Amino acid sequence: MLDQIRIVLVNTSHTGNMGSAARAMKTMGLTQLVLVDPQALPDDNAMALAAGASDVLANARIVSTLDEAIADCGLVIGTSARSRTLSWPMLDPREAGEKAVVEGVKHPVALVFGRERTGLTNDELQKCHYHVAIAANPEYSSLNLAMAVQTICYEVRMHWLQGQAPEVESEADYPSAEQLEGFYQHLEQTLLKTGFIADDHPGQVMSKLRRLFNRARPETVELNILRGILTSVQKPKPQD
Repeated sequence: MLDQIRIVLVNTSHTGNMGSAARAMKTMGLTQLVLVDPQALPDDNAMALAAGASDVLANARIVSTLDEAIADCGLVIGTSARSRTLSWPMLDPREAGEKAVVEGVKHPVALVFGRERTGLTNDELQKCHYHVAIAANPEYSSLNLAMAVQTICYEVRMHWLQGQAPEVESEADYPSAEQLEGFYQHLEQTLLKTGFIADDHPGQVMSKLRRLFNRARPETVELNILRGILTSVQKPKPQD
């Protein structure tokens, strides 16, 4: 089941952090690492800091966009160290670990970490179902990337060891991130066509709609119904 849970590092600038993150993962039994548009490829420094986890780093998948990294995931949790203009459903690390373990039985799960200095962008965070924040000392909350990865991976392992996975109550089948993105594009096209949103300024409304549907977590069947509704709206009306 832990092979279903991937750690996604976005636009990492320091190769050493890639190695340290790989080490943090392997100590907790996680091996699936994805690097999104890294500023440099893993090098000797990364391998040295990976120590005994060089296999995790060597097998890391490198992709160009976050969409590629999470396309097949039914659950995406993004790390956020600060509050945003548009609030999003929040988890603490313990809740994130439990949710990852429970849902990892059914579909791939992505735990997404942003840039060392600036974290994830608002657009990237809006691709996540939940945000997770580590409740560090407010007077000194400076966690480096590997520390953050270690903290979240530890919670994943604790819930895995407690045998949470067999206790899955819901048989819900959730859509992948790629399917959700297709729905959001379909929704935006429909709202543009009906004039509900303006061509030159769709952003704020669409951001709020993304938050609404991410909070609701529609199942695959429900998402298909919603897309059917959108298709019916787009169909030309029969002439009298």
